[in-house]
Amino acid sequence: MSELPAVGVLELGSVARGIVVADAMVKAAPVDHLRVGTVQPGKYLVLVAGDTASVEEALGVGVGVAGADLLDEVFLPDVHAEVVGALVDRSHRAVPEPEALGIVEATGIPATVVAADAGVKASGAQVAALELGDGLGGKGYVLFGGPVADVEVAVEAGAARAGAARLVRAELVAQLHPEVRRNLDVDLRFSRRIETWGSEET
Repeated sequence: MSELPAVGVLELGSVARGIVVADAMVKAAPVDHLRVGTVQPGKYLVLVAGDTASVEEALGVGVGVAGADLLDEVFLPDVHAEVVGALVDRSHRAVPEPEALGIVEATGIPATVVAADAGVKASGAQVAALELGDGLGGKGYVLFGGPVADVEVAVEAGAARAGAARLVRAELVAQLHPEVRRNLDVDLRFSRRIETWGSEET
């Protein structure tokens, strides 16, 4: 059995109900980690991590309490270390050079997380970045990096796992231009990139 934690994510359409849901979940099961908060546009996320049984129990309670306010959910009983790293370290970016880059973009956070997990498990690619919710109108996307064949498998698996209803777009760049790679490595948000215009180092 893997020593990696199980992870569960609930996405709700109500902030008020989301707080109630989070409280009910941690009261119902001894999860190791709880992270909650708002994401655009006015949605609420509840993430729990820990042993498989506790996370599964907490999610079950959360789904029941959420009711009609539940927008999406995901349960990963053996989440990949690459996904955990990208979730924990928001500055985690490792755009490969000179290899391929794959992008899977989804309408919600749970679908993006599950796409990242499925993609990296199905291939030899790595999670180069995982962007969730804020500044994206509630969308999310994952970047996969590595050899072309591996990235192609990761994109296909990630897109399939996200599902047609949640998938916005899946793309593959066989050989990323160095200037695009440099921009992605520095920061993924345009507003922050434009602020550095004129700096010789960026």
